[in-house]
Amino acid sequence: MGKLDHKIAVITGSTRGIGKAIAHEFVRQGAKVVITSSSALNVRNAVAEFPPGTAYGCLCDVVSAADMEHLIAAAVGKFGRIDCFINNAGISDPFQSITESDPEVWGKVIDTNLKGTYNGCRAAISYFLRENIPGKIINMAGSGTDSGSNTPWMSAYGSTKAAIARFTSAVAREYRHTGISVMLLHPGLVRTGMLSSENPTQELSRQLATFRTVLDIFAQSPSVAAKLAVQLASDWSDTKTGIYLSALNGRKKKWLLMTYPFRKIAKRIDRRTY
Repeated sequence: MGKLDHKIAVITGSTRGIGKAIAHEFVRQGAKVVITSSSALNVRNAVAEFPPGTAYGCLCDVVSAADMEHLIAAAVGKFGRIDCFINNAGISDPFQSITESDPEVWGKVIDTNLKGTYNGCRAAISYFLRENIPGKIINMAGSGTDSGSNTPWMSAYGSTKAAIARFTSAVAREYRHTGISVMLLHPGLVRTGMLSSENPTQELSRQLATFRTVLDIFAQSPSVAAKLAVQLASDWSDTKTGIYLSALNGRKKKWLLMTYPFRKIAKRIDRRTY
């Protein structure tokens, strides 16, 4: 028996990285998943990795409210219902100062991360209310979420993650009497394409050694976040809302920092890109 037996989950931006890891862990725990991306090829390739009948692919641009409504309808049409909606899709701005940044690129990060999360929450909550389902919504935190953290050189990304945390708290309070759980997950530091040091900007080139050391110390497999996502989507969170779980909390940071010299000597640092 899995922790998510018979559950149906929609996961945006789930053809790679953290989203795909969450999808695989959900299926291992008995759920069926809806895989989404704005790329038809990426959707087809990702769905092919899952056992037959456990995953369904759907094209979706999270910036479009109409696409989100279509995603909900397509998921219900395929599996009959939705129990969990995960707003995972996200991008980052290039590693550079705001005076060097492209306003259009900066704005696209805001639209994808923050507006995309809003569109997903709005569509999913409307569905849960309409069908009287005590559904689960999981939004994704990141650097810039925790008090005192900041993201110089990635101001758009950090701003969206701080805003998503406040947004999640507000929405959780708005619907706290409905049975719908609105929660926040910090996946920690994961080596995804978003953190690639290939073709670095001038600023990243200047800080490349430090950047790579930080990744060596604190980066973890996306499976860590995926297991926390299962916990949030499971019966554990029934009747709860506003929950925040982090794959890189204070205790984990200290452990990773303390064990880094030993992991380095033993050559046990995972440098794969997920």
